[in-house]
Amino acid sequence: LLMTSMKVQLESFLHKQWDRRGLISWLLLPFSAVFMGAAKYRKSKTVPVKIRVPVVVVGNIYVGGTGKTPVTIALVKELQERGWNPGVISRGYKGKTDSPKEVLTTSDPDIVGDEPLLIKESTNVPTFVSKKRVAAAEALLKAYPEVDILISDDGLQHYELQRDFEIAVIGARGLGNGWVLPSGPLREPPSRLNDVDALVLNATEDVISSTTPRYVATSGFTNAIQYATGEVISLDTLSKIQRKKQYSAAAVAGIAVPKRFFSMLRAHGLEVVGIPLPDHYDYDKNPFKDINADLIFITEKDAVKCRKHEDIKRDTRIYVVPLEIVLDKFLIDFIEEKLSSLKPEKKA
Repeated sequence: LLMTSMKVQLESFLHKQWDRRGLISWLLLPFSAVFMGAAKYRKSKTVPVKIRVPVVVVGNIYVGGTGKTPVTIALVKELQERGWNPGVISRGYKGKTDSPKEVLTTSDPDIVGDEPLLIKESTNVPTFVSKKRVAAAEALLKAYPEVDILISDDGLQHYELQRDFEIAVIGARGLGNGWVLPSGPLREPPSRLNDVDALVLNATEDVISSTTPRYVATSGFTNAIQYATGEVISLDTLSKIQRKKQYSAAAVAGIAVPKRFFSMLRAHGLEVVGIPLPDHYDYDKNPFKDINADLIFITEKDAVKCRKHEDIKRDTRIYVVPLEIVLDKFLIDFIEEKLSSLKPEKKA
């Protein structure tokens, strides 16, 4: 727990430094020039590979989480409703597989990554992971020839795979101080946003200077699912129960911006003590057993990794809170308009 706390504090310290152009950022600026030079060189030497179906990349330029995965899930569902047959590819951050691997609902998140597993559980579309996006795409299309569009979760900077539509998601932290790593939090300079097809603003209050069309993602909570039983109950009902029975409550989150999760729960009248964990926390140990609370709220991303612990699965205090995200219909129209000519013909 001490190591976990130190890692959370380090992440918090870094992002605070990256929020402004302070002394540390200025001192690191020469290294950012080296980083940008290396990135430009790699890009210039990369020849993109075209695959047989349209590719939509959902990515970001801010290092760490911006809400790409919930946007990917929402996009997959919207495209399905409009008659497309999507597949999803991902690197599988922190996963332990080099060759392309299909993600199943029974997959180990330590092998395939937590976010690809969450996408699979939420959409049940063909999902493959690999460090090489092209290999993942080819393996998926070979196994599922009916797939007629690929969504790449992350991968904005993975230029080996040719893409037909790029979405950059701007999260709660905005663009920080606007500088690239390590003096700032960006993988590419803000000017990169002028090259993508669309910006999706997900809970950001930053003013983004870009000529690219922008769309708002609306997100919120409604229900919670008791982890041990699968029972669904509204958060507003849980809030009333908490007040009536004077229950204590904790919220635990191993995501990029845990404070947002905590504040969204409090907006439903729940009084929770927030316990942040490092992003992509592996849950090798049960962090809940030492928490003295009647109710414990966790995210879907954390929930997919908790199932390896029998004691967690039996803990009736734990409630999973699904994030419900709605994309602007005009964004889906825009994607369809651009990709309609690329949609493969149905075979008779």
